Amino acid sequence: MGHTVIVEDDADSARMLSALVLREGHTVTTAPSLHDARRMLAMQQADLLLLDLHLPDGSGLDLFDEGALLSDTEVVLMTGQASLDTSIKALRLGAADYLVKPVNPVHLKALLSRLIRPSQLRAEVAGLIEQWRESGRFGALIGKSAPMERVYQQIARVAGTAVTVFIHGESGTGKELVARAVHDLSRRRELPFLAVNCGAISPNLIESEIFGHERGSFTGAERQHLGFFERAHGGTLFLDEVTEMPLNLQVKLLRVLESGTFMRVGSTQLQQTDVRIIAATNRDATEAVARGVLREDLLYRLNVFPIALPPLRKRLDDVPLLANSFLRDLQQQEEQSSKHFTTAAMERLMQYRWPGNVRELRNAVQRAWVMATGLAIDSEWLPPPDDPEVVQKDGGAQKPSASDDAGSNAPGRAGQADAGTTELAHGAGEAQGPQLRLRVGLTLAEVEREVILATFAHCGGHKEKTAALLGISMKTLYNRLKEYKL
Repeated sequence: MGHTVIVEDDADSARMLSALVLREGHTVTTAPSLHDARRMLAMQQADLLLLDLHLPDGSGLDLFDEGALLSDTEVVLMTGQASLDTSIKALRLGAADYLVKPVNPVHLKALLSRLIRPSQLRAEVAGLIEQWRESGRFGALIGKSAPMERVYQQIARVAGTAVTVFIHGESGTGKELVARAVHDLSRRRELPFLAVNCGAISPNLIESEIFGHERGSFTGAERQHLGFFERAHGGTLFLDEVTEMPLNLQVKLLRVLESGTFMRVGSTQLQQTDVRIIAATNRDATEAVARGVLREDLLYRLNVFPIALPPLRKRLDDVPLLANSFLRDLQQQEEQSSKHFTTAAMERLMQYRWPGNVRELRNAVQRAWVMATGLAIDSEWLPPPDDPEVVQKDGGAQKPSASDDAGSNAPGRAGQADAGTTELAHGAGEAQGPQLRLRVGLTLAEVEREVILATFAHCGGHKEKTAALLGISMKTLYNRLKEYKL
């Protein structure tokens, strides 16, 4: 186990902390002043330094001036009150975490269990940077452009600390991948990483899902349920689309961030939690505050270390790297012969602005891969370029395609289909694949169901191909098939 130095001028607090550290199998020494701390650190390097901010001969922050003494020591500040200023100072000076006094034994035990020398973290970051220079990959993230290099630098800087991270970016830019990268480079990597999409959970259930509930707390609560905060204990909780969280729940989230405590639904007993919060939104957070959908005090608490993800249109140089990576992944999954993009296809990918960002690019690659009959993937099934002269013809009106001529407006097609029936028809648009005939008057939900089921049947039950043809994610397809009881 490691060696801990406790710098604390209060004798009772120092004694209590020493007992807790010894109980976890660490060796420990205490120092009541900065002078004694410098002497002890010079005699034996510490794995962990628990550092009080207010000492008789100065501020604990003065120890950071002794760079050589702390070069390979994890520093944790101890303060009487957690604040944004404390978090920012801890990050700027190189502290890994901070504890609120009186120190909670559960939090201290968790901190001791995940000790990693700063030199090890630096070596791992250096390895990732070397991998990025060779392959364009930074963990699961892909891209060599200058905007992405800046994102990697921010991840490497903040991962080794405990401060809250707030990721901003459009849908499909990879916010969860960034959150995962921060977790994987942190001292919490061996503990859970849980992702919660705050906009995908029913408002009636979100409190129960996040904080848990007691048996009998509401109709249908037949047993005790542990929420995300308890299941992620010691690890990282990623709150995606946090601006979609109901305002009354934002108040409770703010309390957890400030005190590290919460209560399950239907309980009066406080629960302790030790999680790192990473939040994300695809909205302008300041505008969300102005519109009243995000509490201003919660924004200040979350926005300690912001990371802005660039949209794909701002880093089009990364498109070939991303497209080829997605293509390799598909071929490994399907264990099929190598396909490749033609020069014209790659040019087409570079000409499109990708409003759906990296997620849309991945879906486009899947669709083109499915539809390509040979080894060469051409531009036929790729999105059209964002060029008005290419997209619009004949004074701005696009010419109807064969499928339009054979579609629902053509005589003898959808308007004359039997009520309540659908079928795949091979007609004038056969060169572009089978067509679906639908009864006029179906609801949008019924149309979606028929299109998904017909495409699923056409693909022989192959989910990857179905999702690629429909341009939706596998998760969405699974949810729909489950809804249709397939």
